[in-house]
Amino acid sequence: MRPRLKSLLIAWLAGWALLTTGCGGREQPADIVIINGAEPESLDPQIISGQPELRVVSALFEGLTRFNAKTGDPEPALASHWEISTNGLVYTFHVRTNIAWSTGEPIVASDFVRSWLRVLKPETASDYVGILFYLKNAEKFFNGEIKDPDAVGVHAIDDRTLRVELNSPTAFFLSLCAFPTYVVVPMDVIDARGDNWIRTKPLKTSGAYTLDFWRINDRIRIRRNPRYWDNANTQNNIVDLLPITSATTALNLYLDGQADIVWDKNLVPVHLMDVLRKRPDFHTFDYLGAYFVRFNVTKKPFDDPRVRKAFALAIDRNRIVERITRGGEKPAETLVPLSTANYLPAEGLKTNPEEARRLLADAGYPGGKGFPAVEYLLNAGTSANADEKVAVELQAMWRDVLGVEVGLKPMEWKTYLAALTALDYDLARSSWIADYNDPNTFLDMFLSNNGNNRTGWKDPHYDELVHQANATVDLHKRAEIFREAETYLLRYAAPIGTIYSYAGFNYYDPKKITGIYDNPIDQHPINTIKKLK
Repeated sequence: MRPRLKSLLIAWLAGWALLTTGCGGREQPADIVIINGAEPESLDPQIISGQPELRVVSALFEGLTRFNAKTGDPEPALASHWEISTNGLVYTFHVRTNIAWSTGEPIVASDFVRSWLRVLKPETASDYVGILFYLKNAEKFFNGEIKDPDAVGVHAIDDRTLRVELNSPTAFFLSLCAFPTYVVVPMDVIDARGDNWIRTKPLKTSGAYTLDFWRINDRIRIRRNPRYWDNANTQNNIVDLLPITSATTALNLYLDGQADIVWDKNLVPVHLMDVLRKRPDFHTFDYLGAYFVRFNVTKKPFDDPRVRKAFALAIDRNRIVERITRGGEKPAETLVPLSTANYLPAEGLKTNPEEARRLLADAGYPGGKGFPAVEYLLNAGTSANADEKVAVELQAMWRDVLGVEVGLKPMEWKTYLAALTALDYDLARSSWIADYNDPNTFLDMFLSNNGNNRTGWKDPHYDELVHQANATVDLHKRAEIFREAETYLLRYAAPIGTIYSYAGFNYYDPKKITGIYDNPIDQHPINTIKKLK
């Protein structure tokens, strides 16, 4: 064995020893061990944006509604029921009488008011702040046009009644209430600890679990919350979530019985995909997710829409899903997946090498001559991961079609997210998983004021179309306006280049694990999962 390989193996084994033993000896084993992907960026529900973070946070904190494990639809959570006014603008939520923080104090309606207002404060720096702009005056309060928080459309009538006023009827508002940005957080702890509140021990949570510990590069351990209102239906006591991004390591731990569930197709070795898909413990399903390229429109040469469109037109989507991903993904000329509810397909950019070369020449770079050095940002993994293989394939397409050499810039997950947010990149690997089943979850991401835009692109015409769609009650007319907005986004502005729509993929043995259901938004609440004896 080569010395470097041997030292790496020793280091890995030492790390795994930490996983199974604590400072005082062997720790209590977890009921379920889940390989969760990258190390979370944070566990603060109101600033996170990645899927590994969302899964953990959804177990620790809850909102007025939650996502049903089987359907992905919103269902009652901290609110037992609600009424909606005939014009669709006012929601009256009735907060349960038996809800409490994990530390014992009651959760009341005013806790939601303070939690939501925290998101709207610029100093919170929430990438998802735009998801609250459906509330009356929320955007104006965030922008400083209104100073009085009482003007925002969320008020506690009493301890058990919350009144919410919207700017316009919002068909998916109950789904928004299930999203982590809308959960209730312990504002008394946040006021006392500031940004370090998430490190408080014990952490004050409102969901089905409490946080035992978070060891960086080791695991997150969550434990059943006995004060959770639906604790009787929580199916497990202790769950470990491992931050592993290597597909080979994930598969080996699963096959060795040291992990029970592996989320995400990126944790399947690409070269084994055809074989593994035939196994009964490897599961594929349709869900709403998009894989695409972001362009940084604030930096040359991608400040020119002709360059952006040239790069998008040079992408051979069929080649990527047939050669690389091979997991049931569908080549996509649109951002919004075709199976999305209340959707009319837009017109995107088809693969067209000749037109791509013409546009690049018009932009001043015939045959790629004089094109500046640029890099493609992606989250780092191993050569067994699809993201890096897709990046290499894109690199070859842009070289062969456009005559442009694109460097690859892999970054660790947290650094990658920070670079996207800071617009510290040229073009980047990107993806988006639906927060709810509606075109808006994809299209409002590119509003000028949305923290998840991460392209620097701002366009009042696009903003107006999305706002107009969301103010339209007639679902067919609304879909037509969304179609116009998406066509404008993809064909004329092109701050992104689409590649494919996701196919869901995870692996677990259905003879040993129950409570995981396929649904269109890929939501799998941890408290519904049970390991059979």
